[in-house]
Amino acid sequence: MTALLSLRGVGAAYGKAPVLFGVELDAAPGAATAILGRNGVGKTTLLRVIMGLHRTAQGEILLNGEAVGTLSAHRRARLGVGFVPQGRHVFPHLTVEENLRVGLSALTGRKTKDTGIPDYIADLFPKLTQIARRQAGYLSGGEQQQLAIGRALAGRPRLLLLDEPTEGVQPSVVQQIQEVLGRIRTELGVGIIIVEQNLDFAWRFADRYAVMQRGRIVSQGATADSSPSAISHLIHV
Repeated sequence: MTALLSLRGVGAAYGKAPVLFGVELDAAPGAATAILGRNGVGKTTLLRVIMGLHRTAQGEILLNGEAVGTLSAHRRARLGVGFVPQGRHVFPHLTVEENLRVGLSALTGRKTKDTGIPDYIADLFPKLTQIARRQAGYLSGGEQQQLAIGRALAGRPRLLLLDEPTEGVQPSVVQQIQEVLGRIRTELGVGIIIVEQNLDFAWRFADRYAVMQRGRIVSQGATADSSPSAISHLIHV
């Protein structure tokens, strides 16, 4: 069976300084992988490389078996890759509804005259329907995170990349996000790669983990076969 995403020997650099070295990673439809490691080891860069926001220096990126390493982020989005960056990056002066429409328009290349929130997003995030006309800049951190995930889902991605989705979010909303991401996997069949500092959350949610050190994946496996305490020493190296 062809993997949804495959990275083969992927490297990347900032100028002449290498930051990723020979990364090997697979993602399957409906499965979730947590990328772990301390700050500065290349986790965010890895997501940006997958999304096409940062160029590879070597290696291959395959989406459903097709090489996409030379394609722009816009082309990858149209092929089914969604990205929720760290810090959410919603449009603060637009309403919740307008944020979702802008996200969809950017993906399709066409302005949409549809109003309201798409039914499948409203079903996942009923709170967004309640605050549809509120400007995004006035939302709480948890509400902004829900909006950012909803916007990424507007294009019906097959692969969803999330960078620190629980950062700055209160525990009750973290639980909601976990439940919604679980539904996205099971009901929509979306594969998920998540960069996360919260090990307990990562283990509750993900099927697999990959620990990064200095731009390399040094350990990976099934979360069911290990525990946060067993790999925590690798994260803090």
